[in-house]
Amino acid sequence: MSKPLSGVRVVELASIGPGPFAAMMLADHGADVIRIEKPGGRNVGTSRSDKDILLRGRRKVELDLKRPNDVAKTLALIAKADALVEGFRPGVTERLGLGPQDCHSVNPALVYGRMTGWGQDGPLAERAGHDIDYIAITGALAAIGTKTSGPVPPLNLVGDFGGGGMLMAFGIAAALLPAKLSGRGTVIDAAMAEGAAMLMAMPFSLKAQGLWPAGRSSNLLDGGAPFYGTYETKDGEWMAVGAIEEPFWQELIAKLGLDDPLLERRMDPSSWPQLREVIAERIASETRDHWTTVFEGSDACVAPILSMEEAPQHPHNAARNVFGESDGVMQPAPAPRFDGDVPQIPQTDMSACDYDALLAEWSEPVARS
Repeated sequence: MSKPLSGVRVVELASIGPGPFAAMMLADHGADVIRIEKPGGRNVGTSRSDKDILLRGRRKVELDLKRPNDVAKTLALIAKADALVEGFRPGVTERLGLGPQDCHSVNPALVYGRMTGWGQDGPLAERAGHDIDYIAITGALAAIGTKTSGPVPPLNLVGDFGGGGMLMAFGIAAALLPAKLSGRGTVIDAAMAEGAAMLMAMPFSLKAQGLWPAGRSSNLLDGGAPFYGTYETKDGEWMAVGAIEEPFWQELIAKLGLDDPLLERRMDPSSWPQLREVIAERIASETRDHWTTVFEGSDACVAPILSMEEAPQHPHNAARNVFGESDGVMQPAPAPRFDGDVPQIPQTDMSACDYDALLAEWSEPVARS
């Protein structure tokens, strides 16, 4: 089966984090992505190129974007491309001679994707930042954590990847068809802060309905409710409980063997601290493996909390090929799936290609199946 983005050509100007993640998603689904890297690469102290999953599935060309001749070479590739991904601060590509106006002068139909933390304008546009800063001003970080822990960074999933790279990949995929139909491209202003804010749509909705009245770890989905949270087991491992709906709750307490009048007050937030203690004491009396067996095949919405080493071995993940190895690196497989096709994990180690040969290749019409 042909992948949905087969025949789409993308130029990626090397950056870190969300830009490469967006390019990875495009490559995962068939796009021919060429990453333009500075000769010798860029050492940012966070990854090795031969082990960096975010760089999988594409080729690279080394060009120095501070040299006019290499900028001209980059523009020659952009002239043959459908989309571009860049992750510099606002104004940097303009100073390099690779801004939207420069690129659209050689390719009017180009979809030009700009990935930043704060956006292309606004009071913070020129400021440095990281995931934690972007989610801090959107309400997302304040909502994650416990009463005693304070706000807890959710890795860099909310800003960099959910609110950043995935937003960019969606923007490019959405813009490709109108660009093809009209012959006129567009500029995508993908800001991680705005993507993180968008991911807060449901908490803001719950708040508007009066269902998010309190502070951190006091609400329906933030660990406040005893039926939606994590519990430590006898062996120091953890279980996740998500028995929100009444039938799931009834199955949960039946499987746990609980019989306490307090259980009938589960939707009363004033009872949540005591009810959490009841459940915590019961779950702490047995090991994670014990509870995994008890809840196997159950609709109580209970699952063992697995480490990154354990996750690929889970029977469901194994059956669906959710993880796999490429170039000796265990990693998540491409998603989503199309027509039930089992995703194949692309080559992890980027292959270098000769510029002249690449330009000649991209000068040929795209064979679309």
